[in-house]
This record gives sequence, C-alpha cells and structure tokens, in this order.
Amino acid sequence: MCGIVGYIGPKDACPILLKGLHRLEYRGYDSAGVALINNNGSLSVYKSKGKVADLESHIAGKDISGTIGVAHTRWATHGEPNSQNAHPHYSQSRNLALIHNGIIENYKPLKQEMMNHGKVFKSETDTEVLIQFIEYIKELHGCNLFEAVQLALKNVVGAYAIVVIDKDNPNRLIAARKGSPLVIGVGNNEFYIGSDATPIIEYTNKVVYLGEEEIAEMNRQGDLTIVNLENVKQTPIVKTVEMNLSDIEKADFPHYMLKEIFEQPDALFNSMKGRLNIEQKDVLLSGIIDYKDEILKAERIIICACGTSWHAGLIGKYIIEELTRIPVEVEYSSEFRYRNPVVTDKDLVIAISQSGETADTLAAIQLAKDKGAFLYGICNVVGSSIPRATDTGSYLHIGPEIGVASTKAFTAQVTTLMLMALSIAKLRGTITKEYFEELVEELYAIPEKIKKTMELNEKISKYSKIFTYARNFIYLGRGYNYPIALEGALKLKEISYIHAEGYPSAEMKHGPIALIDEEMPVVVIAPAHSKYEKILSNVQEIKARKGKIISVITEGDTAIKELSDIYFEIPATMDCFTPLLTIVPLQLISYYIAIAKGRDVDQPRNLAKSVTVE
Repeated sequence: MCGIVGYIGPKDACPILLKGLHRLEYRGYDSAGVALINNNGSLSVYKSKGKVADLESHIAGKDISGTIGVAHTRWATHGEPNSQNAHPHYSQSRNLALIHNGIIENYKPLKQEMMNHGKVFKSETDTEVLIQFIEYIKELHGCNLFEAVQLALKNVVGAYAIVVIDKDNPNRLIAARKGSPLVIGVGNNEFYIGSDATPIIEYTNKVVYLGEEEIAEMNRQGDLTIVNLENVKQTPIVKTVEMNLSDIEKADFPHYMLKEIFEQPDALFNSMKGRLNIEQKDVLLSGIIDYKDEILKAERIIICACGTSWHAGLIGKYIIEELTRIPVEVEYSSEFRYRNPVVTDKDLVIAISQSGETADTLAAIQLAKDKGAFLYGICNVVGSSIPRATDTGSYLHIGPEIGVASTKAFTAQVTTLMLMALSIAKLRGTITKEYFEELVEELYAIPEKIKKTMELNEKISKYSKIFTYARNFIYLGRGYNYPIALEGALKLKEISYIHAEGYPSAEMKHGPIALIDEEMPVVVIAPAHSKYEKILSNVQEIKARKGKIISVITEGDTAIKELSDIYFEIPATMDCFTPLLTIVPLQLISYYIAIAKGRDVDQPRNLAKSVTVE
C-alpha cells in the first residue's frame, strides 16, 4: 500500500530516492519522507504531509548529501496523516532510521515495554515502536544492526516490509519482509530497494524478490546476504524484470488512467498471446494443462478477490458455469478468510489480484491451502506473493498498471477467466467442438472491437460534462453485464467521488426505483442478447418516471436508443464477451466526469493501488 525506496552505492542517493517516490505515487499516500546519512556522518530525516512535491519543497536548501538513504510514501493506518506520523522514523538516539509498510499488530504491548525502559515516542505509529524496539535489542545484546533486526522481528506479530539505516555504519543497508512485498535491484556495487520494480527499472533490470520472513544485508562491495528469521542462509535468486521505462510513463496522455484505458486492445492481445491459437482454433493455458488431473478433480470452484477483481470474478462465474458446468462461488476475500468456510480437497480456489499482494486474498489462499484445496492464481505482477503461494496460475502480461482505478487489469482478468473456462470446458468435453471454435474466434476478435469502441471517446468526453451536477448514479445490467454495472459504479465512486450503485436490472423494482426522478442519471447496460426485451421494459419504467437514461447498446439498436437521453453504441459480439466492450464506455464516462470535477484521477483520495494491510 505504501511506497518504499532505498539506495546504497556510489551515487548521490537523494535524487534516486525522490524519483523513486514519484514512481510509486500511484500506490496512494498522504505523506512522504526521506532519510539520508549525510557526507558529514549525520543522519537527517525530512518528512512532510502531502505529496512528494511538498517534500521536495520542504528539503530545499537543506543538507541532502549522502550515498545511502531510504524514502517512503505513507498511507495512514495508525495515526492521522501528518509530518510527525510520516516515515522515516528515528530511534530515540537518532542513530537509526526506519521505513515500514504493513501493520505491527502487537505494537501496543511492545510500546508499553519500551516506555518502561525509558523510550519516548514522538508519533502515534506502530512503525516508531518497531525502530525503538530494534534499538533496544541492539543496546541490550550489544549486537550489530542486522542481528538486532533479526531478533526484534522474532517478537513481532503482523506484516512488514522494512528498510533500516544506521548512522554508525553507513556502508550497509538492512531490509526485511513478511506479508508485504520488497524488491532488491542489483547494480554494479550498488543496490536499489522498492516496494515493486517501478523505482528500480530505470537503473537495473536485475532484481531479487525478498522472500517471506527473510532479512537482507547489502553493502558497498556489492555483497548481498539473505537469511531467514532462524538465521538459515538463503541463496539470492536474481531475476530479469520484463519492464520498459516507457511502460511506467504517461507518454502523450494527460493521465495514466486514460493511457491504460486506451492500452486495453494491446493489453488483451498480449494477455492472449501464446494462449489463444487462432490458426488451430485452440486455447492452451499451461496452468491448466500441467495440472489437468487436479483441475478435472474439482467439484466446485471458489473465486476469492477484492474490489474490481471481485467483479471480474463474478463474470468468471457466469462463463465458467455456462461452459464447464462446474458450480462456482465468488467470495470477498475479507469475508471468506474470517467465516470458517467449508473447503475441501475437491475444491479449486482461484485467487485474483492485480498486484499479487492483496493481504486479504493472501490470507484466503492460506486458509484454502490448509484445507487441502488446489490453488490457482491470476495476477499481473511477476514474482509477487500470490503466484508464490498458489499451486499454479496465469500472469496477465499487460505491463504495469499505474492508475489506482483499475482498467486494463480488469479486462485482462476477465479475459484470463474466459480462457480458463474454455480450456476447462475442452478438457471436460462440456461444449461441442463447433461452439468451442466459435468462441475462440470471437474472443480473438475482441481487441479490434475494443479499438472500435474507443472511437466513442470524443462523444463521451462531450456528454460527460453534463453530469458533473449529479450527486448519485444508478447502474443497471443483467446477466453478464450485472457485474459491469457494479464495476461502472465503482469506477465513478473511486475517481469522481459521486455516490453510485450498481444493480441487476430486474431488481430495480425491488427498491431502487424509489430513487428515480428527473435528477437521477441511470446508466443502462443493454447490449443485444437474449434478455434484451426484459431490459427494454426496465428502461420504459425509468422513462415513465423522468429518469435520465444513459445507455450502452449494440450498434443498430433502435428501441432503447429512442428512449435514451444519451446512448453509446458498441460492436456486436457474443453475449459472454459483451463485458469486455460495455465496460469501456463506463471507464471513459467515469474518467471524463472526474476530470470535469477537477479530481485527481490517477491518485484519488483515500485509495491505494495495492491493499497490503487489512
């Protein structure tokens, strides 16, 4: 959730750290800070509430020399967003400084113990408790920082990714993780640290993904030592990151969100590449093929996810059940992990997460694993925690998604679930060869149809300004497009801060119809399919109550088009693939309404890209 950057090497650290913080701004944050061991041997900590730009203004004219340092963007958990609670945090002697992602659950008893030993606290954070505790251990045992961190973390309950520097030893950097991601970039006698690879890729594509409950020590001679909490030495595995600097820049677009909406045709093509063979009209998912016995054994599929990924899972339920005839349940990970669910070794659990680090989904995986279920991960970030925790899975292969409000990751998740459904259906023999090939051909055509849908951009930009007055929206969809109603409403809430709710179209009569008046915009997702006449009836009911109708319809539609105040036409496709097209106008509507209201669409308030804490 928060952003971590660290550096040790021959270069000036501060410019690298600040640029890294800018690269991590997409994760969401409310304060920022930097700690440097200056050339004169002092340890300086600078931090401020607000954006990284505010931090840069704060440090102007101050000593920012030094070739070792750490930096952080904080999303508040313990303690309100202010400069006192911002990271990094000093130890009491001001010899140590620490940055931290995660939550230390037993911070209260640790804090009381530290206060009993004379430690004085200047913030409300659990993080300051941790650095005070590390220093206490170091003083008590007369050990070095690496040993003190190792001993302290054995007594910590919770999740953490930490980086620590020591004024008395400016030649080494200590990092550790449990439950929160941490990546080490390997350079020429230098090391970079990041919450993910985005602050590192400019300098090196060689990285080490720190494992669970591992501690790393880096020095200026280029040595990297990794041990676990039991002091067992681990062998660092250096991997090559498949990412270009252009992937994390906006190019000619004003915002990452708009860039990523327009990247969707290429993103879906890349996600299908090597998996959907149009010449042979086949689907080849290695995660299914390599484990076909385990997949075929499944009597039930459980999909666990959060937020937008949960909506993708709902669409997955529709198509998996339709094609494979396996019952599917879609669970919020946060509810699944705490309700003692019935899970057996005959269940296939699919965990969906763009980042691969979502805390609740990771916990759901562990619960399912303990009960013997077979685990399949769908993630975008290579080397993240969920792929390492599951038995098999599929990466999205869409490149970094920087905008907090997910767009291309959502459509790629839906596409991957569709590929899974096709692959499993073929293995089980639950659909005919002719229908299978028809589905393959149409799915292959979807990226081009999304490109055609993108031609609505100017029209949506023009008409979206009309609805900046609105305080509420209703989104209605049916069948495959009910989850799109939920996702469209979520996008509007996330970036424009307008209250919006999504409903199945037929449920409008069971309560929401009371809200309809001439002030209420109603977004109706109504592509041509078998339930079209039912949705037409809903539209007529809305029109009779003077609701403002914004419709997403198939090209050539006349009935709903005539009843709509504004309509957006999409190319025709098979019912099961309509979500990949209908979502695009809704993403653009949300974007342009938010822009008209002056919102920060890439970094909406209170939100974080990757929720790595509960």
